Amino acid sequence: MDTHETPIITAKGLELWYGSAKALKNVDIDIPEKKVTALIGPSGCGKSTFLKTLDRMNDLVPGVTIKGSVRYRGQEIYSPEVDVTWLRKQIGMVFQKPNPFPMSIYDNIAYGPRTHGIRNKAKLDEIVERSLRGAAIWDEVKDRLKKSALGLSGGQQQRICIARALAVEPDVLLMDEATSALDPISTSKIEELIEDLKKSYTIVIVTHNMQQATRISDKCAFFLLGELIEYGDTEQMFSVPRDRRTEDYITGRFG
Repeated sequence: MDTHETPIITAKGLELWYGSAKALKNVDIDIPEKKVTALIGPSGCGKSTFLKTLDRMNDLVPGVTIKGSVRYRGQEIYSPEVDVTWLRKQIGMVFQKPNPFPMSIYDNIAYGPRTHGIRNKAKLDEIVERSLRGAAIWDEVKDRLKKSALGLSGGQQQRICIARALAVEPDVLLMDEATSALDPISTSKIEELIEDLKKSYTIVIVTHNMQQATRISDKCAFFLLGELIEYGDTEQMFSVPRDRRTEDYITGRFG
């Protein structure tokens, strides 16, 4: 790993069980800062499970056992003294289906900052505008901030969810299949947005879409049955994969 690629998140020997079913097997990975890392692999291979270990979303699932280490900026995130609220402020998540809160566009974006104690109207106005601009949707919604976010199209709702994640000024943005429920035009808007956001954020995406992984990611991790089979520069993985199973997957022989 060259010097400008300091890992921001490092997993070592990460294992996870749902009850007695092992979902992650001994995963070691270094995620570089201010790059887009794509997690690919067939359904049920562990990529979304891995993504959710990074902001401890799996804590919410009953019967989960986690072993090994996940460090964020050198700090063990599973250590008992880590405040999960603090962690989820640093590491934001955007889900597969757009899930804006049933409230106005403005209140969706101001929700996080308010829960972190920001009450000043001018400050909130500024955060709302900055976040909506950051998610490339300000011009479309600036005249309807008081209207319900649920009245927007799916692609707009997903950008509202990205703006909502940006509002608390995270360091890392996790995206779980964030475009799979969207039409091609909305998808390309979000891909352009990701390209732009990586100047300021570290982004980890789970995608089923091989073309999407090649278009927008710098690094790519291929998971299969809970194992990390191969990890490296996207361009290299797609042109000369090191593992036969990676090659079989990306050429469409299975998956």
